[in-house]
Amino acid sequence: ITEESEVKESVDLEEEWEVINSAKALWTRTRTEIADDEYNEFYKYLTHDFSDPLTWSHNKVEGKLEYTSLLYIPEKAPFDLWNRESPRGLKLYVERVFIMDEAEQFLPLYLRFVKGIIDCNDLPLNVSREILQQDERVVSIRGALTKRVLNTLNKMATKEPSQYEKFWEEFGEVLKEGAGEDFSNRESLAKLLRFNSTNQSDKPTKNVALDDYLDRSSGSQEKIYYLVADSYENARNSPHLEVYKVNNVEVLLLFDRIDEWVMSMLTEYQGKKFHDVARGEVEVGEEKQDEAESAEEASDHTELNERIKKILSDKVENVRASKRLTESAACLVLGEFGVSSQMRRMMEASGQPVPESKPDFEYNAKHPLIKRLDLEQQEEGFARLLNIIFDQAALAEGRPLEDPSGYVNRLNDLLVDLLN
Repeated sequence: ITEESEVKESVDLEEEWEVINSAKALWTRTRTEIADDEYNEFYKYLTHDFSDPLTWSHNKVEGKLEYTSLLYIPEKAPFDLWNRESPRGLKLYVERVFIMDEAEQFLPLYLRFVKGIIDCNDLPLNVSREILQQDERVVSIRGALTKRVLNTLNKMATKEPSQYEKFWEEFGEVLKEGAGEDFSNRESLAKLLRFNSTNQSDKPTKNVALDDYLDRSSGSQEKIYYLVADSYENARNSPHLEVYKVNNVEVLLLFDRIDEWVMSMLTEYQGKKFHDVARGEVEVGEEKQDEAESAEEASDHTELNERIKKILSDKVENVRASKRLTESAACLVLGEFGVSSQMRRMMEASGQPVPESKPDFEYNAKHPLIKRLDLEQQEEGFARLLNIIFDQAALAEGRPLEDPSGYVNRLNDLLVDLLN
């Protein structure tokens, strides 16, 4: 073998390196060079969901902290959404190195439906869940990501209301948790809340924003009126709404199981205080009645009030002629700090002690039943009719009757007397 052939053979044996995968992690690329289809495909790969997400937010932060986030809002709620203990959170990367699934420290619990990744350059590669809970950088990132999700939802609500309606149908009740838990973002969360109201048709559609409510209210209206009930039908037909309908005042109708708790935390919006129309004395239409007329009416019903209070003393706190009723015979009104039936059930279900509280009994002095009650001289007949009216008022509130069979028997006795 000649020297020339040896050199040629050594050249032929030289190794050549070829790049077979030049792809970059999707979140490391700029938004302008990523198509919507790529975002959708990455979401499905990330979450194993078959549907496209409703929307997403891709953002890179540079400065004191350096991190990239890609957050998705799913189209459908997972089956374990209401299990607050189920695994949740974002996929955590540090300098594009995968660290852990379900890093829950980067978003609050009420945003547990958000999916996505966070890639941070400032955390150590050996970071643990315990370190994440105590790290100030994580607290800062958590606040920024929370605001980003809320801004994304607000943008969707403004520019794509139909998409936001889909979101609210799936995740609205979970987002309401934030109004009671996240004080720093309460105003932003309140802006995202949606309700039914007396201004809508007879359908349980929740698409009334608080801003829309305030835009429709008169300039003299100082409060946002709402009513909490166990169901849409109970809310829509509540006797507490009668005076508000007469005065063309819109009332928000709340009937989700979490609403009572949320409204106990959410006290005002845009400087307007919330007022439960089922509590305290009515505030609408009072300006049409002067003090002299009001005092005269009160004195006219003193004797009837005393007769009613004598029989219902163990069931009610106060008795008075109503200013809120125009069609119904009577209603039960909670005190300012009274426990509603919805809250009572929540407390009982969680094993908490329920404080004793009795409602006020209000009656419509112009109603035929109340006029007949006032004319009844026999105490037995008075008590029978009064207890029927009281039980009907309780049923209208969605309250369970203490003695259902007693109510049926009293009603049957009355019907028999009428037939005879």
